[in-house]
Amino acid sequence: MSGDTYLAYDYPLLSAFWTMLVFFLWIMWFVLLFRVVVDVLRDDHLSGWAKAGWLAFCVLLPFLGVFVYVVARGKDMGRREASQAREQQKAFDSYIRETAQGSGGSSSSVDELARLSEIRARGDITDEEFAKAKQMVLSGSGR
Repeated sequence: MSGDTYLAYDYPLLSAFWTMLVFFLWIMWFVLLFRVVVDVLRDDHLSGWAKAGWLAFCVLLPFLGVFVYVVARGKDMGRREASQAREQQKAFDSYIRETAQGSGGSSSSVDELARLSEIRARGDITDEEFAKAKQMVLSGSGR
C-alpha cells in the first residue's frame, strides 16, 4: 500500500461531518452579523453616533460586538422586526384594497346588475324596464 493513497482514506467521514458543521456555523455567523447590521441601521431610537459606535464595534471586534449587541438589544431587535413585518403587511393589504377599488367600475356594474335582477325577480319592474336599466348600466351613463 505504499503506492497510491486514496482520498477516502485521507479524509474520513467524521472529518466530513465536522467540515459541514463548521461551514454551516460560518454561514449562520454571517446571517447573524448582517441581521445585526440591518437592525442597527433600522433602529430609529439610536442616534447617528450610537449607530456608528455599534457598527464600529461589530466591525472591529465582530464576535464580541455581535454577542454584546444580541445580549443588550436582542429583545428589541425582535420587536423591531415584528413591527416591520406588520407594517409591510398593512402596506400590502392597503395596496390590494386600492387595486381592487381601482377596478371598482366593473364590480359596481356587476352589483347594479345583480340588484336590477333581484328587482325584476320580485316583479317591481317589467322586462322592458329591466332591459333599459341594464343598457344604461352597461353603457356607463347610469352613474
